[in-house]
Amino acid sequence: MYKFLLTLNTLTFISTFIGCNDGNKTIDDKDLKSNIINSYIKNSKNSKNSFEDRIDNLEKAYNLNSTLDDSSIKVDKIHEISFAYYSLQDFDRYREMNEKALKLSKLMNDSLNIAESYTYLGLYYKTSQLDLAYKNFIEAEKIYSGLDYYKYVSKEEYAFERGKVLIDLALILRKIKNYSESESLTIKAIKSFNDSGNKLYLPLCYTNLGIIAKYTEFYEQAIEYHLKAIEYAKGTDTEILQTITSFNNIGTTFKSQKKYNKAKEYYNRALSYTKFLNENPGRRARLIDNLAYVNMLSKDYEDLPRLFFEALDIRKEITDRYGIATNHLHLAEYYKSIENYSISKLHALKAKELALELQKNEELLKTYKILSKVSSEKENLKYANSYISLNDSLIKEERLFRDKFARIRFETDEIVEENQQIARENEILIIAILGLTALFLLGYIIFRQQQSNKELIFAQTQQEANQEIYRLLLNQQIKLEEGRKLEQQRMSEELHDGVLGRLFGVRLSLDGINQRANDGFTEARNKYIDELKDIEQEIRLISHDLSSETLPSDVAYIDAVENLISDLCEVNNINFEFNNDEEIDWEGIDDQKKVNLFRILQESLQNIFKHAGAKSIKINFDYIEDKINLTILDDGIGFNSTKVKKGIGLKNITSRVSQMSGVVQFLSSKNSGTQVSVSVPV
Repeated sequence: MYKFLLTLNTLTFISTFIGCNDGNKTIDDKDLKSNIINSYIKNSKNSKNSFEDRIDNLEKAYNLNSTLDDSSIKVDKIHEISFAYYSLQDFDRYREMNEKALKLSKLMNDSLNIAESYTYLGLYYKTSQLDLAYKNFIEAEKIYSGLDYYKYVSKEEYAFERGKVLIDLALILRKIKNYSESESLTIKAIKSFNDSGNKLYLPLCYTNLGIIAKYTEFYEQAIEYHLKAIEYAKGTDTEILQTITSFNNIGTTFKSQKKYNKAKEYYNRALSYTKFLNENPGRRARLIDNLAYVNMLSKDYEDLPRLFFEALDIRKEITDRYGIATNHLHLAEYYKSIENYSISKLHALKAKELALELQKNEELLKTYKILSKVSSEKENLKYANSYISLNDSLIKEERLFRDKFARIRFETDEIVEENQQIARENEILIIAILGLTALFLLGYIIFRQQQSNKELIFAQTQQEANQEIYRLLLNQQIKLEEGRKLEQQRMSEELHDGVLGRLFGVRLSLDGINQRANDGFTEARNKYIDELKDIEQEIRLISHDLSSETLPSDVAYIDAVENLISDLCEVNNINFEFNNDEEIDWEGIDDQKKVNLFRILQESLQNIFKHAGAKSIKINFDYIEDKINLTILDDGIGFNSTKVKKGIGLKNITSRVSQMSGVVQFLSSKNSGTQVSVSVPV
């Protein structure tokens, strides 16, 4: 401290001396100030000084830095000061500094420092307000994605900084269960880190991919990702930590598959790192608790409940209240499994109390479920109602949370677009001001305003005309469609009630002749009877196709689709699996699109029945990035998609997809089945 003050006094004396002997030289010399600021920051990091002295040095550093001219160096110093506050756990000052850095960076239009300031603010909100963290990371990513990095930093440094933002965004999205977008951003982050040559965050990326794969039930892929995380951590300072973390995650993945022995194996492998775990008791307690829970699930009660209590004691010793709540919950489940309901209820109540205090709603939900089964009949109903009420509110809250994140992204995109527009307009305005006189500028503005008004009126008139034309065309199309549907319905009824009835009568007559006659032509008549049955079946299918062109108004769309698949597959004796994404709001989808998708599905199924020789079919409706994706997969004989000419069925499908501004792919090869993929914007 004494040495620092001596240096500071010397520098002050020198600067004062210079100021007194030269009217043009003052203490404002930026190099001198920069050295003093660095000394303040360095002194704030000295753990030998008191906390108050360290804070005081940071305040002096910021005050002196404020007197510098605006520049990227000035912003960098504010960031350095913010990091020092962070290390002192003064998180509010850390946020304050980065907000000031952001404001200054925007004033200077310093894109790189704007992005960095948003990133550091995102880190501040990451543990408390996910929506604000997401908003700041999104702002940073928008800048990085449109940044001409070569004007500021090297390609490697740019890739590394952007990769950190991408993985932070991915982790937030995984927390709100947006697994597909989280996976996409993580893959982008891996590419950025590979481009940067810095592999520091690759274990975190592969760990995130492994957790997502487990949640989406791609268990083998999840294990591969966790093993990759271990591989990338080898030789680094985090090798042991990452190995333990990945072994724990692999054990949890096997637990989800109910492969309990494999889960125990990996939990025990993680617990073998005794030296590290003794220094990190929280991780040790989690592993012991996980091992005990798997033992309970596999009904291996030999070490129970000892392991549960061992984990609980460790967590109490380190005051890990979240872990204590989990332990009591697991103990409640254990005692319930051995039908000791009184002790189970005791632990469930303790878990409930902690979950309420800590606002751990998922754990609270589990405690209500257990309490509804181990309490008295009167209390059972109370806890069951609490469970239902909380579960409904969590589902609603999760939906609102997702909507909020979607709105943040939308608003961010709008702001970026507006800022770009404003920037372009400012450039034009500056050029005009430099090139024209004030009088001409005024006249130009008036002229441009008039022109803009005329263009706006013209655009509005044109838009109204286009809307009217579209409405007329739509009405015409609806009338044509109604006429076509009525005619199809009439043909369907005529085939079913007329032709099919007459054929059925002829077949019954032939059956009657066979029963009475014994003239040597019985076998021939049987042959024709079978032929008539085939004709009846084919007419019945044609009648079904014609009548199903129109979707019944009193039946939900997805029910109509499922009925179509079920009926056709039952007739053709083919197994099927049908999945519909609940995110799709079919009631809000345009009716013409629903009919087109219905007909595409119908045409594809007929192609499979006629040509594929398939034993099973899998049909999925998915909703991804404002698009409805229809996938139809069969295990039939397939065809060479590069050589076989498209028949009228495939052309009809392609035409319908084109009408909806969508995309269709036919993927097939001989003996490998066929996949039809349709993607249509909502």
